[in-house]
Amino acid sequence: MSTEPPAKFFVNRGIVSSRTDIHHLLRPLLKQTVTYRYFRGRDLVDHGTGWVERIVADDPDVSTYFTPLSICLNIDSFEHLEFETRIDQLIVYALVQGDERVVLEFAPVVDRGEEGPLAPRQLEFDTSGFVQMELLGLQADEGAGGRGAGS
Repeated sequence: MSTEPPAKFFVNRGIVSSRTDIHHLLRPLLKQTVTYRYFRGRDLVDHGTGWVERIVADDPDVSTYFTPLSICLNIDSFEHLEFETRIDQLIVYALVQGDERVVLEFAPVVDRGEEGPLAPRQLEFDTSGFVQMELLGLQADEGAGGRGAGS
């Protein structure tokens, strides 16, 4: 007599559709830097590296977004999660909605000399069009109209 186990179990890989299980599997990504690749069908639409700021469950008003500064993952934005463990024991996550998927991996520690379109790099900001100004406040002894109370 065979009975189904009361709960599913996964070892190093699986396809998870339970919102609670997805939330628990994504929890190690919180406050971590990850790389993300966004696919529509088989086409790579966009990619980047960002910081996982929030993982949201039970709040349909919060959107999922991916930017280099901040990532917010809402469990309700996806049908299921596929995961597998790499040889180096890190997990690759694929959040799936229809024919779209976002693949997340912990950002690798890269040698400074490594290049490539997916290699993480320092956020750059062009400051050539800005002027730096320093505003000097009153000196401590100039604040009362002179050099002291008795002058």
